[in-house]
Amino acid sequence: MNLSLGIIDPIAFSLGPIDVRWYGIIITAGIVVAFIVAQREMVKHGFHPDFLTDLLMWAVPTAILGARFYYVLFEWQQYSENPNRIFRIWEGGIAIHGALIASLIVAYLFTKKRKVSFLKVADIAAPSILIGQTIGRWGNFMNQEAHGGPVTRDFLENMLLPDWIIDQMKIEGTYYHPTFLYESLWNFIGVILMIMLRRVNLLRGEVFLFYVIWYSTGRFFIEGMRTDSLYLVGEFRTAQVVSLLAILISIILFVYRRFMVKNAKRYNDI
Repeated sequence: MNLSLGIIDPIAFSLGPIDVRWYGIIITAGIVVAFIVAQREMVKHGFHPDFLTDLLMWAVPTAILGARFYYVLFEWQQYSENPNRIFRIWEGGIAIHGALIASLIVAYLFTKKRKVSFLKVADIAAPSILIGQTIGRWGNFMNQEAHGGPVTRDFLENMLLPDWIIDQMKIEGTYYHPTFLYESLWNFIGVILMIMLRRVNLLRGEVFLFYVIWYSTGRFFIEGMRTDSLYLVGEFRTAQVVSLLAILISIILFVYRRFMVKNAKRYNDI
């Protein structure tokens, strides 16, 4: 059955002079779904129902600023010539690593102020963060961005992809690797694994460390396929360098807490 929809318009609808893009709708949907899932687990573990809402009021705006700052930092040459473009976030140019780093800092400071365990909050939130990323990657699909190198239509058809995905991966006459899909599927598998790991009742912090390692591993390899990477220096892709550092730090912390921290609390401990 042919499910071809042709090229999908990235603009969902317009409100007067304001264009509402599918990208923004999908990102918002990812945040909402992630919030609902995390909220249930938070309340289950004794947190006040407003705790996560209060945290997100700080974390979401900071994440957007962090994502933009990160992108501008590694594309400074083009923005230094026209600084006014720095604030034109609607033109595109955000990076998930910037959002994650900024959110992590805010969450740490917030939990310290509330006198609750940062690691406990991080463990509870980790699967939800990856749920948001799983959904959010489809915003890149709607924008026909964050794709890999050129492929043939036969290649995409052999992956048993529906026509509406294949057609959207045709950009200016050329088909491209749907790296957004690879990462979305990788993230979805990670969500399932983390939900299973929570039932094992690992040491506090280990679900979050697993998230960092899992996401960073997938991102490292998928980033190598993309054509729109930010570069740190020369041929070193920023996302790959950050991913390797995140994996290394997480492994060190995992080993340290396993063998050096005595009487460490577990995921289900109060």
